[in-house]
This record gives sequence, C-alpha cells and structure tokens, in this order.
Amino acid sequence: MVFKIGDPVLVLDEDLSGVIKKIDNHTVSIETDEGFLLDFDMNEIILNKPNKGFKQEVFSNLNARDVISEKEIPIRKNKPVNRAKDRYEPTMEVDLHIHQLVPSSKGMSNHDMLTLQLDTAKRQLDFAIKKRIQKIVFIHGVGEGVLKIELDFLFGRYNNVKFYDANYQKYGLGATEVYIFQNIAPNI
Repeated sequence: MVFKIGDPVLVLDEDLSGVIKKIDNHTVSIETDEGFLLDFDMNEIILNKPNKGFKQEVFSNLNARDVISEKEIPIRKNKPVNRAKDRYEPTMEVDLHIHQLVPSSKGMSNHDMLTLQLDTAKRQLDFAIKKRIQKIVFIHGVGEGVLKIELDFLFGRYNNVKFYDANYQKYGLGATEVYIFQNIAPNI
C-alpha cells in the first residue's frame, strides 16, 4: 500500500489512529490524536478513509416505512414436510432372515434356526413394549410359511398387540406388522 505524509491512518491490532508525519523505508512515524509520535512498520497500518458519506451510502435508498414494512412481513420457516403416509410407517423393523442373525448358519439344524428366529422376535417385541414403540415390522420372508405360522402363534399370546400383513408395496408377502396398544389395563 502506498502512503503519503499527511494521510490519516489506523494501527492494526491496537486502538490507535493518527496522521503520517515521516516515512523511512518500511517504517512510518505517525502522530496520534493525543499528540504522541510513534513508529510502526508499513504492514501494521491502514488508511483511515473518512466516514462523511457512510450513512448516506448505506441508508440512501431506504426510508423508515420500507424498513418497518419489511419487518412486519412474517417469515415462514420451512418445516420438514411430513406426508400423511409417512406418519403411519412403522418405527422399527426386525429382519428375521437367518443370515441377518448369525454370521454363518453352517451346522445349524432347521429347528435351531427357527428357535433363534422366534427368540429374536420375542426379545424385540418385549423391547418394543418396554420402550413404548407402537409399530414393528417383522420381516420373515415367504418360504414355506413355517416361521410366519410360529410368529402368528407367538403374537397371539400377547393381549396388547394386533398383528397383520405389512405393507405389500414395501415388503411383499414376507412381513408381518405388529401394532402395540399402549394403554391396556392389567387383568385383575
């Protein structure tokens, strides 16, 4: 930046301003507003441009009515769009396919696999009841229907659940949705 003697300047990183009185190479001597003569390096000062037209530049094309009317317009906040269909989507999915439950089913009999799947379903249903989760989808697959029949028997033992086929478009025939009633009075 090019400075001349008589230029008004501001000192960076300090609350000082003044007028340039002397320039030697990269050293500039300024006289502060209090009358002190101080030396600074050229990269420690900047020109102090006069503020005479500042207010006129900033506020020249605004009047009070425009500002007030702008503030009176309510600003709509963009809420996430909740589709009606999404409100009824289940909050929890449990995939009971055996490859989702164990790393390898090698060496397991069909009975062992079915028992593991039913234990997982019971544990997840009990968890959902405890945590007050209202809807769960158990993905069991189509297959021969043995797991589906056993799940229907399991869900039938609970008096606070209703179960039915899950959304066909999303899961096909291989899933059962369970609805858990939250406020069931205990049997006395």
